[in-house]
Order: sequence, then C-alpha cells, then structure tokens
Amino acid sequence: MLPGSEKNIAVIGLGYVGLPLAVAFGKKYPVTGFDINSRRITELKAGLDRTREVGEKDLRESIHLRFCDSAGALRNCNVFIVTVPTPIDSYKKPDLTQLLHASRQVGQALKRGDVVIYESTVYPGCTEEDCVPVLEKESGLRYNVDFFCGYSPERINPGDKVNTLTKIRKVTSGSTPAAAAWIDDLYAGIIEAGTHRASSIKVAEASKAIENAQRDLNISFVNELALIFDRMNIDTTEVLQAAATKWNFLNYKPGLVGGHCIGVDPYYLAYKAESLGYYSQVILSGRRVNDTMGVFVANKLVKLMIRKGHKIEGSRVLILGLTFKENCPDIRNTRVIDVVKELKDFGMQVEVYDPWASAELVFTEYGIQLLQKPGGQYEAIVLAVAHDVFGTIEFRDFTKTNSVIYDLKSVLPRELVDARL
Repeated sequence: MLPGSEKNIAVIGLGYVGLPLAVAFGKKYPVTGFDINSRRITELKAGLDRTREVGEKDLRESIHLRFCDSAGALRNCNVFIVTVPTPIDSYKKPDLTQLLHASRQVGQALKRGDVVIYESTVYPGCTEEDCVPVLEKESGLRYNVDFFCGYSPERINPGDKVNTLTKIRKVTSGSTPAAAAWIDDLYAGIIEAGTHRASSIKVAEASKAIENAQRDLNISFVNELALIFDRMNIDTTEVLQAAATKWNFLNYKPGLVGGHCIGVDPYYLAYKAESLGYYSQVILSGRRVNDTMGVFVANKLVKLMIRKGHKIEGSRVLILGLTFKENCPDIRNTRVIDVVKELKDFGMQVEVYDPWASAELVFTEYGIQLLQKPGGQYEAIVLAVAHDVFGTIEFRDFTKTNSVIYDLKSVLPRELVDARL
C-alpha cells in the first residue's frame, strides 16, 4: 500500500540538489529537510543559503518546510528523497559512502507503505543492488512488499537562474508499475515542465549517467582540437566560430572540466561496465583528454611568459576564478586547482582571486588562501572562470608592459589577451 493523500516528505541532504527540491515540495506538502551538517541547518533556519541557489524569499514562501539535523525526525515521514553527493575517490572509483549512510538512516525510519526515492547520481543498478539491501537490513521490511523505491535523476544546474528545478523536465521511475505512477504524480505536482516516466529504475539511472558522459565527450573533442590547433598556431575559438556557421554543428567550447557531474559521472558508468567485463574505450579516452587540460594550460602559460622574457621562478601569477563554473560558489572537483598546482611546481608565486568562492572552504579543501582583492602587478594573469564580476576588472592596473594575459574562457577582448584556450 502506497502513501495516500497524506504525504509527509523527508529530503535527505540539503546541498545544491536537495535544498531547491525541499523548498519546492515545502510549498505544497509537509517537508523535513534533513542534513547532518548542523551549521548548514542553523544557516538555513536563519534564511541563509551559502550555495546561493535559493533566496531568502523562497525559503519564507516554503511554509511547510522545516529543517533539522536529527535523524529521529525522519520517523514522522512516509516519503524519503535522498539527494546526498556521490563523488569518486582518489582512484576515480565511485564513492558510495554518503549514499549508503543515508540509506541506513532512512532504513531506520522506514515503515510499511513508505516510499524511498533516490536522486543522487549513480551507475545503473545501484539503487536496487546497493541501496535496497541496506534499507531491508535496517528496517526489517521487504522490498516491493512492505516499502517501495524510485529513482528520479537530479537535473540541477548550479548558478543557472533560468533553467531552475521546476522548469526542467523530470525523469521519474518506480520499483513497481503502481509505485512508478505514484512517484511520477508526486513530481508532476511541482515540475512545471512536466515529467517523463522511465520504464524502470535502471533506465532512469542510466539516463542520468549518459547525460553527463555525452557532454564530457563533446567537450573532450574540442579540448583535443585545442591541443592540436595550438601546435598549428591556430586560434581554436576562431575555428569554432567558423564551423558554427553550419546549422547542425554542436558549438561546444574547450575548457577545464570539473564539478560534481561532468567530471565525475562518466567514471560511474565506466565502473559498472568494467564490472560486467566491458572496458570503456570512448568514455575514458574523453576523460583522459579532459584531465590533462590543467597541465596543458600551465605549460602554455610558461611558454608565453618565456617568449616575453620573464624569469619563471618567482614570477607572480594571478588566477581569476577557482569555482568549477561561472557565477556559482561550488568548488567541488574544480580543475582550476590543476593549473594552480602545476604553476607552483614551476616555482611561481600563484595568487587566486574568486569573490564567489568561500575562502574558508577553499582553504579547508585545497589549502589555498584566497585574495580579498588583487594587488600590485603580475607577470601573468589567467582568466580561469568567467564570473560576470571579472568583466569590470581593469587589467592594466595589475599588469606590466610585457605581462601575459591568458583567457581560458574566450570572453575578453581579443586585443587584450596573449592567448585563448
């Protein structure tokens, strides 16, 4: 028996994915927003979202939403939506630690008739093969007899204020036909763009994995073009602009591919394939190209500086931007760090300025002390992230006559920069 009209929803994990979801459901149903980070809960109760995905007004309007850091509060709920991070470890293997921990917490609160929905990105089969056994063990209940599951991949695009949660079509799925219909109806109540009901949980899981793997491969192609055209002394941006005049050309741009999705999810798909005896050729080759771009950028900068007569060791270099994408505070898996590390290995004095990033989190995660503001003159400046705020910087205030300006995002005037990626 699935829950009736009395839905009491728990959203487990209040990050970039969970908070917007909790806020949307909280305008219609009783919602318990749960996170193990007590500081996060305190900030949200005060109306502060450090991810900047949800404004204070939206938090106020979500009148049925309550925040807590006590797992005991989950016992009052009958719908559990898990939105915790699923990163990779140092060996680029899936790290399900947080997902399985959340499953244990949900399992301890699970009752007959309850529904558990996973939104965390995983490989096909993970929900039923890895998470469901934990739910059964902790609850003592039987899957598809006493409780039901679903999977609805998150499609949050951090920093995007146009394509927000309710405006992106949502894929849904359930462990039985009745559960699938019930879960689809639940999401249809908040998603303005509508829903797409997948035929199974595995299909829904796979759809998420290939979304980001496809983008990763498309970017790796233009990154490889950038590596080739650099040897030919051709401006990659100009080549792409010319090619884009054809109606069916996919206009991707080269860059540093990081973040918690594109730079991570392909490894989940490749891991599952390998467990079944298939070793990915295309997916992992694209990953290898993208993972080399930070080193390429650093070495390219050094060459440009040498041509202008700079002594490399001891040179001051300003990196503009550390987050994984523009106008967003998310620093998870940012590949700008690869550029920073490589330049430091050359003996340079590398300074990083990013007004969007949390100085505390950056220091904790990467050991980098962010600048409060740039100062003095630099031998080189690298625009690594295209935050809008950087468009107001007067570069001449921070450069010498022979300084190098390297624009990785191709957003600065061409006459201002020495090179673009």
